[in-house]
Amino acid sequence: MTAEMPLVPSYAQDAWWTPDSEGEATIVRDASTGDEVARVSAEGFDLAGALAHARTVGQASLGELTFHQRALLLKQFALALTERKDELYALSAQTGATKADSWVDIDGGIGVLFAYSGKGRREMPNSQVYVDGAIEPLSKDGTFLGRHIYTRLPGVAVQINAFNFAVWGPLEKFAPAFLAGMPSLIKPATPTGYLTEAMVRILVDSGLLPAGSLQLVSGGVPTLFTQLQVGDVVAFTGSASTAAALRAQTPTGVRFTAETDSINASVLGPDALAGTPEFDAYVRQLVTEMTTKAGQKCTAIRRAVVPAGQADAVIDAVRARLTAKVTVGDPREEGVTMGPLVSLAQRDEVLRQVQALIDGGGRIVIGSTEASDSSGAFVPPILLRFDDARADAVHEVEAFGPVSSLITYDTVAEASDIVARGGGSLVTSVATHDPSFATEIMTGVAAWNGRVLFLDRDDARSSTGHGSPMPGLVHGGPGRAGGGEELGGIRAALHHMQRTAVQGSPEMLTAITGVWHAGAAARDDGIHPFRKPLAQLRIGDRIASESREVTLDDIETFAHFTGDTFYAHMDEEAASANPFFPGRVAHGYLLVSWAAGLFVDPEPGPVLANYGLENLRFVTPVSPGDSIRVDLTAKQITPRETDGYGEVRWDALIRNQNDETVATYDVLTLVEKE
Repeated sequence: MTAEMPLVPSYAQDAWWTPDSEGEATIVRDASTGDEVARVSAEGFDLAGALAHARTVGQASLGELTFHQRALLLKQFALALTERKDELYALSAQTGATKADSWVDIDGGIGVLFAYSGKGRREMPNSQVYVDGAIEPLSKDGTFLGRHIYTRLPGVAVQINAFNFAVWGPLEKFAPAFLAGMPSLIKPATPTGYLTEAMVRILVDSGLLPAGSLQLVSGGVPTLFTQLQVGDVVAFTGSASTAAALRAQTPTGVRFTAETDSINASVLGPDALAGTPEFDAYVRQLVTEMTTKAGQKCTAIRRAVVPAGQADAVIDAVRARLTAKVTVGDPREEGVTMGPLVSLAQRDEVLRQVQALIDGGGRIVIGSTEASDSSGAFVPPILLRFDDARADAVHEVEAFGPVSSLITYDTVAEASDIVARGGGSLVTSVATHDPSFATEIMTGVAAWNGRVLFLDRDDARSSTGHGSPMPGLVHGGPGRAGGGEELGGIRAALHHMQRTAVQGSPEMLTAITGVWHAGAAARDDGIHPFRKPLAQLRIGDRIASESREVTLDDIETFAHFTGDTFYAHMDEEAASANPFFPGRVAHGYLLVSWAAGLFVDPEPGPVLANYGLENLRFVTPVSPGDSIRVDLTAKQITPRETDGYGEVRWDALIRNQNDETVATYDVLTLVEKE
């Protein structure tokens, strides 16, 4: 082992580790120059110890934290990586990535951390149990209820990543697992694992990682799947064939999700003629997807599906844009816009698959398969054309590089069928300004895709692009695309948790969920709940108001003051003819306004602001002469980790003189902690 060719270390059991000897180490080379940059081996790695460490130490350290505390750490991880991202950019260039490619990978990965930090604090409670869906009443008297909750799985999240995104790939899996409270074991792909190691090292150096929450194995671990157990999760990104092989090895009870390469399509609408904004946007996007990361993206466009009469125009426009915008070479050189493939082996594999496409009926209309005499893994952008849209090869063979194939269609049904022949895709994009075409093709292709992007003159400038998964949207797809889901906002965190139906009394469900349920104990200790900061407020604290009579004058005054003179409030005969009203009735918003006056404590104090109502339902009409009263109960308390206040959700119940429910809703307030 020499300084010029170091072994890429692993990080396990909260310490860095390298093999005692190189053994059969794999040599990793610079994608452009062929120079050796690292060696990779995990010979002697204590895999059993790493898994046990995650399931014990990692589970314990993450289990002490709430969703919000984990979310805040994700933000701090993102800031730590941002501060040292120049180190990652320098290493990324060795993988063949241009600066723009590296931005997608490195800043994109950091962006995922920021996104999940924000979503975790906005959309999850500051607790360790996530409540899913509404209450299910299971008895007439309300003493027996059902509810769904999510709690974290007890094992380790094993993340097997592809070579093309050495930073974004691990982070888009790590962020939701960490938020859910599961420790991660990252297994990067060998050709770019040294970049993943550098990212992990920055996180370790930050001193922010909870013990056992993140481990890295650099190199092969052939016995991995024999050591997994119920409670563990495997998230795989890579080829469909490898996914199938690993899925077959996965022990019963271990969750396995795959995001695999797919034969993604991009459809040009019949209205998007040459010269239209949609045509231009389509060509720009196609060239971008062929050349970004040298086409080494699981979301890249592999099939350009265009109207029969537009094929030549598209080919000419793509050729012109490639000539004007794309320069292939070492990404560290000035002016280069597309780098090499990750390795010579990958170059050879791409050229083999291009030949398979040719043998299957395609012909090259842009580019060539002539190998470069450079020691780098360079392949020029290649566009093939298939005259037979039903040729199997164009729908089954993927050249994982700067390669796409053009196919034509005549009808919307044919375009939909072409997309479906891919057997399931991560994404299809459609360039059209015709809503009827968009609606019809969406109906035909939605079931075959994890994501569909519509591109037109209105969103072309702001579109994030065909090939860019977003943290808040599902990334995955049916069939060949793996059948799994990643990202998708909080959904991804829930993939690392168990959903359980809980049945019990309101009191028991309140204790388990941290959310007050009607029928559970409520307390009125003589102190108005609005006088209590979060440190003193408790779930179930309540104010029960006095009653207030509603008169016809009140209804008319409110109607004229607000301008809401809807007939149900002003016309006795018309209101009586309405099947829902006994005659003139009070405005619902009059009742909600009065309810606030009945329960509010007006003095300055811990309650800083009312910032909304949710789940408002009007149940029983209120006629002149009726009276209303309101019970306001502290339903959920969510302190903010970084502010001197938090949110309190109050259960508001308005009833009439007959004790009938008039309206129900949640009041949202911001309340000081102390």
